[in-house]
Amino acid sequence: MRSIRVASVALLSTAAFALAAPMASANDGGTTPNVTSFGFTVSPAAVAPGGTVTLNATECQEPLVKVSSGIFDAVELNEGKSATVKVDADAKPGAQYEVTFDCKGEKGTTTLTVAGPSTGTGTGTTAPSKGVKAGLGGGAGGLNGTEIAAGSALLAGALGGGVFLMRRRAGDHA
Repeated sequence: MRSIRVASVALLSTAAFALAAPMASANDGGTTPNVTSFGFTVSPAAVAPGGTVTLNATECQEPLVKVSSGIFDAVELNEGKSATVKVDADAKPGAQYEVTFDCKGEKGTTTLTVAGPSTGTGTGTTAPSKGVKAGLGGGAGGLNGTEIAAGSALLAGALGGGVFLMRRRAGDHA
């Protein structure tokens, strides 16, 4: 009987850690912006060759954020102010470029897509795009290392308390 209880606690512990693991992952290989201690955006996420995009970085303790990409000249954002940059006119439609934000050595990246020419029939409509890129949304972007560590500590404490109670309960029946 005791082995069944111990096995169930072990199984619950494994499941809890497996469910918590995706929250600790900051980057999924570049398909979504990675999580940093500061916020950053590129707007719009798709632009025509020769078009402009607005770059923004917030919550960086350093007054200067360096932004670079292979599709536009490097720029510095000062004191949390945004900047507008012109995309290279010879950018290849359909290509994706990585945009890197550097806040005192901590780097965050996101993807900027070069939009292709309009394929409309002259009626004011355009062909549908390939779809949207889903990401973390706004909720998980605010997690930092301290919050992840605190959540992990709470989870470990809850699991430890469960093991303690199970062992104490098993001792009462022995």
